[in-house]
Amino acid sequence: LADFKSDLVAMLDARGFFVNEYGINDVLLHMAVALDRVAKDRVLPTVEEPETSETIRSLAADLGGLIERHFGTALDTTELRYLAILMRTRVIAPGAGRDTVEEFVSPADLAVVRGIVDRASAEYLVDLHDENFIVRLTLHVQNLVARAHENTFSRNPLTRSIKSSYPMIYELAVYIASRLQAAEGIEVNDDEIAYIAMHVGAYLEQQSRRRDAVTCAVVCPNYYDMHILLRDRLESVLGDELDITSIITSTDADWEAIDADLVLTTIDPLGRRENAVIVQPFLTETDVEHIRQAASRIRRQRHRARIKSELLEYFDESLFLRNFYARDPITMIRALGDRMIAAGAIDQEYVDQSLEREQMSSTAFTDSLAVPHAMTMSAKRTAIAIVVNDTAIDWGDARVNVIAFIAFSAAGRASFQTVFDQFVEVFSDRETVLGLIRRADTFTAFIDELVRIIDA
Repeated sequence: LADFKSDLVAMLDARGFFVNEYGINDVLLHMAVALDRVAKDRVLPTVEEPETSETIRSLAADLGGLIERHFGTALDTTELRYLAILMRTRVIAPGAGRDTVEEFVSPADLAVVRGIVDRASAEYLVDLHDENFIVRLTLHVQNLVARAHENTFSRNPLTRSIKSSYPMIYELAVYIASRLQAAEGIEVNDDEIAYIAMHVGAYLEQQSRRRDAVTCAVVCPNYYDMHILLRDRLESVLGDELDITSIITSTDADWEAIDADLVLTTIDPLGRRENAVIVQPFLTETDVEHIRQAASRIRRQRHRARIKSELLEYFDESLFLRNFYARDPITMIRALGDRMIAAGAIDQEYVDQSLEREQMSSTAFTDSLAVPHAMTMSAKRTAIAIVVNDTAIDWGDARVNVIAFIAFSAAGRASFQTVFDQFVEVFSDRETVLGLIRRADTFTAFIDELVRIIDA
């Protein structure tokens, strides 16, 4: 079966398709069942061939040839057409060129996805306006809608990991899925939401690398244009991580006057060590690794400083509750919502939207933390109501000790992603959460412990 899978993937790749490795196992399972059924003389009834696209006919023919070569069994056209359609809707998507759009993408579906992406971009302050991304997402959505109408969803083994490791990206995917549900009259489950998150995450990762680039000054005395060779090599290898803002070719550089996050130098920095990395004129792999480590450290420090100031700004002692229990998530959201309404942070509509979001997909992002919230940033002001319980309560498929009802206002949009991701990251480690529960017996103790965890 492994050899067959390799040849199948190679065939699809040669035809210009992107292969979903997680969906292909579904097709292999159906194929194995079909082969077993044929071996026992139990074949699908022959039906008049419906109108089928050239793509499906071609896939069916290629698939039939592979099956016969690997297993010595000839499946009839009905079986092969079924497997080809299954493969087309669960496993493959073509590239995003003009021919792809004309042959595979429905203009109506493209318009729906473009509208949803526009709304998501505006709501979450992210730039998703990339034509290749929109085409790829539309291709995926067409397959998703086809599966939903058949009530046969694709299982995603990474759902739990995506939800806990990339909560903001998952949240964007939930928003997109909710709009798809409304537009197409379908249901989108957690596994399908995670597939949308994979599309969104892959695109945003490319954007964030450019946006989070560390500014860099290069000190390399001029000798046969060596500084130019070094700059070109740095841009080639580390262009997504570094933004080279200046090149200093003097041997007596004014080190204190250099204004950059990181200094890369081929000469001794004369005591300036906190953000300087000594490199060879001809960059080595060791140099590259040292630069990456230094850049990562600078990004982490910058990120933590920003998060610390933003996160702590939104807590309120009147919205801190210790050992506060409710019989289920809905009751807890309503109870915390009442307190936030009384504090002037939200209105009843925000509570109702948070309940709607909870019904889309559980907001238990880790085994310890639930973060109920609405999908729109319509709070009167940004605030976080926090519950810390000694005994875990049921929340979807998880049991959580900490519940953070987050309300974001339109003015807080720019902070949403960083606060949301950092909050989930803080509570992703079970031992860290247990330590916080033990020590956070008051609001002041909770804040002190949170700061300690962020700084750790």
